Amino acid sequence: MLSVDEVAAYLGKPKSTIYNCWKSWGLKGHRIGRSLMFRKRDVETWIDGQVII
Repeated sequence: MLSVDEVAAYLGKPKSTIYNCWKSWGLKGHRIGRSLMFRKRDVETWIDGQVII
């Protein structure tokens, strides 16, 4: 599982962007207690599905 900090670093985006956009991006996240966590494979699958123009 990756934290918001780790996903932000991985994507090169600020933490605030991850918190504000993960749902609208269609990125699968999971609440574990008060923390938002992401499965690494879900992040990689989401990246693979992005169209680069």
